[in-house]
Amino acid sequence: MKLFLLVALTMTAFAGNSVLNRIAIDTFAMEPIMFAVLRVASGVVTLHAMIRWRATPKLYWRVPAYFAGAVALAIYMIGFSVAYVSLDAGLGALILFGVLQIVMFAWALIEGQSVPKRRWIGAVAACAGLIILLFPGGADVPSTPGGVIAMIIAACGWAGYTLLGRSADDALGATAVSFTYCLPLMLITLAFVGGSPVTPGGVVLAVLAGAVTSGLGYTLWYHLLPQLQTVTAAIAQLSVPVIAVAVGVSFLGEALSLRMLISGMLVLGGIAYSLRPAPQK
Repeated sequence: MKLFLLVALTMTAFAGNSVLNRIAIDTFAMEPIMFAVLRVASGVVTLHAMIRWRATPKLYWRVPAYFAGAVALAIYMIGFSVAYVSLDAGLGALILFGVLQIVMFAWALIEGQSVPKRRWIGAVAACAGLIILLFPGGADVPSTPGGVIAMIIAACGWAGYTLLGRSADDALGATAVSFTYCLPLMLITLAFVGGSPVTPGGVVLAVLAGAVTSGLGYTLWYHLLPQLQTVTAAIAQLSVPVIAVAVGVSFLGEALSLRMLISGMLVLGGIAYSLRPAPQK
């Protein structure tokens, strides 16, 4: 029961990133790039504090590997924040996870991995769900494609960050270093695009997103992963868009259309089916 509750708490934290980002931009009129910068900065502070508190506080500043991860993380952070200028929290989460599934599937093909039939079926289902979700027409589809494009870019960035992190032998240390390398990239981006407006409510939510739902959420997830089977860990993350949709509909007044329900079932069902363990012979 304790493990289940901790996993549920972690998934809620992940969904909280979408919800907090959306509230900060839509309700408090926070500039999206400034929100992303503050999120990364507060994450840096939190992660380094946790490094100092653990038994082995040493960090390994591997520039080639971790800087590449920082670039991917910056792409995700920027695209994620910009997307929520026009996307609802739940809609954005569905797009993020659907595109992530397709990108990871494509990368497996590039690496020459043997792809079982269930992965093909799952990827096709997820792709069909995205097509239904984003097909022109309908009140729930954004009138401008900017937010959708930004979230697709964010999904590619998160996929890259995930793939680069597979070889990390110190998950918390690698995350802290990647966040640290990411911060100057975010500041450079902010210098080019400008950083106004800054609102008190938006700043509070950005710090909360960086320190709690990102910094502590990622750390708790790394703590739980050794206790979970790989398939269980992957399927658990399917709850993130569901939580984001539920919070968006219940507390943010976001619409839940039939098209979104059908798309969500295809995207999440496709991912879940592709992650099914192979049958025992």
